[in-house]
Amino acid sequence: MKRLLSFALVCLGSLPAFAAEAPAAPPPQSMPPSWIGVTPTPYGPILIQQGLPPPYRDYQMNRVLTPEEKKRWLQMAMPMMASMMQMDAREAINHFAVKYQAKPGLSFDEVVQSMMLRANQVNLKFVGSNLMWKDFQAVLGDTGAPRVEVFSFCDIAVGRELLKVIPEMVVFLPCRIAVMEDADKRVWVLMMDWDITWLDLAGKQTGMTPELRQGVQAIRDKMEDVMRAGANGEL
Repeated sequence: MKRLLSFALVCLGSLPAFAAEAPAAPPPQSMPPSWIGVTPTPYGPILIQQGLPPPYRDYQMNRVLTPEEKKRWLQMAMPMMASMMQMDAREAINHFAVKYQAKPGLSFDEVVQSMMLRANQVNLKFVGSNLMWKDFQAVLGDTGAPRVEVFSFCDIAVGRELLKVIPEMVVFLPCRIAVMEDADKRVWVLMMDWDITWLDLAGKQTGMTPELRQGVQAIRDKMEDVMRAGANGEL
């Protein structure tokens, strides 16, 4: 799974490990306005960053992308992804999730209770929840929808250091774990399957410390530990 996700990110330009082997892009100041940022490689077209990042400072926000830049990016990226991933939307999203089915006999509340206990044990701070199924009932009048709740967790020390380097990462924070019933009322625990390999490049560009990378990996490991504890009912 991580290999597939990393390869997908590479092709979208978010993980430029292969791009480093490609011919160097022209300097930003010499690029014509219409330059799309593509260079051929054995793996197909790779999107190349079109503008230099600002000088590094803690919490330095990157430049605002124009609607035209985003449109060009999508025009290049979406056909590339469609060609690479010959699957429908349901299966594509399935590849970006990690999930565990709760043991038979465990109730929804027992799964949540086990998650919360494990999160406390591994020092992940619980910062909020979204009881979506209650809004399904109260707002939409849907009393037949299965129960689904989303729980948010945070490691404030690692989160602060990460935002110093990449403030745009705030859109992914806090980390979330969902607990939900499926069509057969089986309980599942899910989260986005995020791979931190891209931090290796960020570290080279911004001086990210090995300690910070290790901290981010630790959060990833703790989140999965919490999920497994919930699915196994480890009180």
